[in-house]
Amino acid sequence: MGKIIAVCTSERKGMRKKNIGEGLLKVKFGIEGDAHGGDWHRQVSLLAMESIRKMQDKGLDVGPGDFAENLTTEGINLVSLPIGTKLKIGGQGLGEVTQIGKECHAKCAIYYQAGDCVMPKEGIFIKVLEGGPVKVGDSIEVVE
Repeated sequence: MGKIIAVCTSERKGMRKKNIGEGLLKVKFGIEGDAHGGDWHRQVSLLAMESIRKMQDKGLDVGPGDFAENLTTEGINLVSLPIGTKLKIGGQGLGEVTQIGKECHAKCAIYYQAGDCVMPKEGIFIKVLEGGPVKVGDSIEVVE
């Protein structure tokens, strides 16, 4: 079982997200108030703190939300989860993995600083099947 380290949103696409501490997962949307929300397959993005630490170890001053992820997790190997895997998020939320990694059409500031970025390879995306509140410290676990 893993835990939620940060719940992040942004007002516009293409910018780093800010940790708001808690949010609301909405079916067919994502996290309420997030620019990337909508009725599509990439409603919520997740990135592991373990992945962020790889970039910190390269000397970058980065943290949760800096890779434009909605949920920063710890203790769960996100990239090993096959598409279709269900994740219980907090007390009520349920998501389904829809995509592993992504293609970055434009290189971000992180890429130019480090020569690499973890989000395209290690970030995952889910669609929300059951909504509910999510906050820092909540559990996230694979549903068998």
